[in-house]
Amino acid sequence: MCDERVFIALGTNIGDRQANLQIAKDSLPQSVEIVQESSIYETEPWGYTDQPDFYNQVIEVKTSLKPMVLLVTLKAIEVNMGREKSFRNAPRIIDLDILFYGQHIIHEDSLHIPHPELHKRAFVLIPLVEIAPEFFHPLLGKPLEAFLPDVDPESVKRL
Repeated sequence: MCDERVFIALGTNIGDRQANLQIAKDSLPQSVEIVQESSIYETEPWGYTDQPDFYNQVIEVKTSLKPMVLLVTLKAIEVNMGREKSFRNAPRIIDLDILFYGQHIIHEDSLHIPHPELHKRAFVLIPLVEIAPEFFHPLLGKPLEAFLPDVDPESVKRL
């Protein structure tokens, strides 16, 4: 498989948030090359709101790792950084999610690409549009920037 254009969302709201983002990026294997990074955004928690604000970022990478191997790699980074299983939308030291893997559509028990609901969440969409406004959502048939009017930019502050 040749290198794919892959987008990964990073989020953290425990400890030194800026350092957590950097450690996660530095922990990527050589087979996952960062091509570009969005700004870091401070965002209000989503889902469970009684917790500290998040730092969120999106990176574009090139990789030849297959999607499931990439997922396992990202989950291992989370565990190595100290992420523990808790309840849905709980505070976390790091969260790494595959948003897009090229134009592939994958629906497996543990992996859904494109990431569901990403086009409705300002904390993902705004940093994603910053680095790839023209990227075409393979399921919804629109460039990412077309979804911006549907999210609230007030909950997302660029640092």
